[in-house]
Order: sequence, then structure tokens, then C-alpha cells
Amino acid sequence: MFAIIASLTPVFLIIVLGAWLKAMPLMEEAGWRGLERATYYVFFPAMIIMTMAKADLRAVPVLAMGFALIAGILCMTVILLALRPLLARALAMDGPAFTSVFQGATRWNSFVAIATAGALYGQLGLTLTAISVAAMIPLLNVLAVVMLQRYGQDKPIVLGPTLKAIITNPFVWSSGIGIIINMMGIPVPVIAMRFGDILGAAALGTGLLLVGAGLDVRAALKPRAITWISTGLKLLLMPAMAGGIAMALGVTGVALQVAILSAAMPTASGSYILARQMGGDAPLMAEILTVQTLIAVITIPLVLTLAS
Repeated sequence: MFAIIASLTPVFLIIVLGAWLKAMPLMEEAGWRGLERATYYVFFPAMIIMTMAKADLRAVPVLAMGFALIAGILCMTVILLALRPLLARALAMDGPAFTSVFQGATRWNSFVAIATAGALYGQLGLTLTAISVAAMIPLLNVLAVVMLQRYGQDKPIVLGPTLKAIITNPFVWSSGIGIIINMMGIPVPVIAMRFGDILGAAALGTGLLLVGAGLDVRAALKPRAITWISTGLKLLLMPAMAGGIAMALGVTGVALQVAILSAAMPTASGSYILARQMGGDAPLMAEILTVQTLIAVITIPLVLTLAS
């Protein structure tokens, strides 16, 4: 466990640095939003494209690992839908609150996942996490939008906005571009590769700083019971389900560790923005996001140690 903690410590220190920088008068809010857009639309897509383009996908269990993560998400969705009436009665959880619980229990922070996998497993970890991105993000985008339309806005599900959310997601189209380059053997000039590598190198640091800048510690000082439920489902049950399915499919070694790591991530920073834009419970979402990110410092090493 010590080796895992030692590898994870720099990752979480950068998150803490992001929270500290946000509290200091060094950058205005518009500056943070600009950095967020550059990271989301430029730096991370460049890293994913380069990682997928150069990866030896024949040497990793792409289908088994991807299926395990997708199956874990679908199992969690069924569990949450089954629990919704009970939570509504016991904790007075309304529709918007359920959408925040849902996002908290299913979505993952790919910024933290990529940085952590790279720190623990090097280039192989980055490649395997890119596979997690390609498998999980399209489905999670669909489910998040559907749940917010149904329970946040109390509207029938509209196909157009759902498809748009998938197609325009930078993690989705960058994964597709990288896979096409790889599978078709498209030659990439050295200058273009170096250009993409430099952009991608900026993704890890800025992504983690943004995670820290997005935390709301005051919202997490007195977490509600529903927050603990969402946190337990995400940080403990989700990796257990995804890891169990992956092992049943014969996934082993680093691929199994990365599958579990991906499932064990705290919820995505973008969950709060989506909740705010589509009628979810944004304050609850901020609370869940912050609590999960803080608790993940403990649960990720624990989960990886138990799985090894």
C-alpha cells in the first residue's frame, strides 16, 4: 500500500494546490474558466489522441475491460433506480436530488484517473485509461442527460440533446480519432506527434489544478446522509462490481488494476455544471463532488491494495 500512496500523493497535492490557488487572488474567475476550456477541449483530447494512436491495442484486453466497466455502470444504474423510491421516502429525496445522487454514484473524474494511472503504471496505465475513457464516457453522458431530463426537468427524454452531448464531448471524439489512426495505420508526422505530446503533457497538471479549484470545502463540512450513500456506492461498490466482472472475463494484471482504478474514481467535476444547467440539485452535487474527492484519498489506495 505504501507504494500506491507514494504514487498518489503528488496527484492529490496538485489538487490541494488548485484549491489553494483558487482561494488566492492570483487569477480571476474568467481565467479559471478559460483554463478549464483549454484543458477540456485541447490538452486532454491531444493526450488521448496521441495515447490511443501509439498504443498497441492488440496487447491489452480492450473488449473485456471495456465491457466490464460498461456492465458496472449499468448495474449501478439498475441499483439506483431500484433504490430511488426508498430514498425518496426515507430521506425526502426529490427528482433533482436523485439526479445528483445518480451522477455522484456513476460518473468518474477522468482527469484524476489519467494522472493516477500514469503515476502508478506509466505509459501502459495511460493507454488502459484511454480505453476506459472510450468505454465509459459515451454511456455516462447518455445516462446523465437522460436522468436529468426525466427527473431534473420532469420532461420526456429527447433524443437530439442526448446525441449532441455525446458527439460534442471532447473525450469521445478524441478517442475516436486516436482509434481510427491506430487501427488504420495512418502515419503521423514526427512534428505532429511532438506537437500533440507537448499539448498532452499540459493536460495532467492543469486537469488536477482544475479539480482542486472546483472543490467547495464549505459544502462538505456537514455532509448529508444522501451524500454518504452516493459516496459509498461510487467509491466502494462500483470498483467492486467492475473488478468482479473484469476478473470473471479473464482480465488480469495492470489491466485489472486500471479497470478497478477507473471505477473507483470520485465523480466528475463537470457533474456540477451539468446539474446547474439541466435542473439538477447543484448544491447537493457540489457537496457530493467535494466529499468524494476528499474521501478518495483513502479509498483508492485501499481498493487497489485489496485488489492486488
